[in-house]
Amino acid sequence: MPPARPRILYVTDLAYPARGRRYGDEDVFLTARLREDFDLALCHPGDAAALLDGFDAVMVRNSGPVLAHRAAYDAFRARAAATGTPVYNQLSGRADMAGKQYLLDLTAAGYPVIPTVDRSGDLDRLPGAAEYVVKPKLGADSIGLRFVPAADLPGLAEAPGLAAGELLVQPRVDFAYEVSFYFVDDAFQYALYAPHPDRRWQLEPYAPTPDDLEFARRFIDWNTVEHGIQRVDACRAPDGGLLLVELEDLNPYLSLDALDEPGRDAFVAAVKASLHRFLGRSAGGGR
Repeated sequence: MPPARPRILYVTDLAYPARGRRYGDEDVFLTARLREDFDLALCHPGDAAALLDGFDAVMVRNSGPVLAHRAAYDAFRARAAATGTPVYNQLSGRADMAGKQYLLDLTAAGYPVIPTVDRSGDLDRLPGAAEYVVKPKLGADSIGLRFVPAADLPGLAEAPGLAAGELLVQPRVDFAYEVSFYFVDDAFQYALYAPHPDRRWQLEPYAPTPDDLEFARRFIDWNTVEHGIQRVDACRAPDGGLLLVELEDLNPYLSLDALDEPGRDAFVAAVKASLHRFLGRSAGGGR
């Protein structure tokens, strides 16, 4: 008999109404290619905790914002830890996987990130801007995001969420464009950018400079995910430099439809190789 192939539970919400993105199409493509190497079963994030037994690993992909299924996600993490089932991306991530606290930590550490505070007493630490962005610390997918004119910034000091450290405040940056860098494990794969700031998900291939890659790699090195797919989102600031917008280490959308066929093939090959390494390490007890 041929050796048994690794069994992966692939977690996705195929019906999630993502603005400007087609979760289902991307996951149908990726699972079709991963089936060349692995036995796969797809499930909704709400069912992952109940179904993970019997699989060699769980792969979390386009599962939608955790806010939509917080209790189920917490149950899944607890169940995976209790059973020792490897999860890809690894659950050790300290970026979006753990909320938005990392934006505060990186600001305090002097990283090139959009300055961020979460306390009314720290509002004076933000640089001047015409508008400010206010969003929940546990938010995702722009849920709860709003723009506040500079004249209204002092009034935020009385906002209950800010007083409790539940809101983030940032200056609204007048950026030229947004650009995303995609990594598998610690290896850069490709970059895409949105040349029109008002069309975030109309992406085109981007040729990063060495400085661009050095910028993105700083955040990959800072994070604690050895095995998985990460996306570094940045904006080109008025001074020409890049500032981090988001470090997505939970379930980054990959925009594979913006790549040509050789680009997609190369990415799939990198993910397959990563999963094989991850499963081999996990089987050896090196989770």
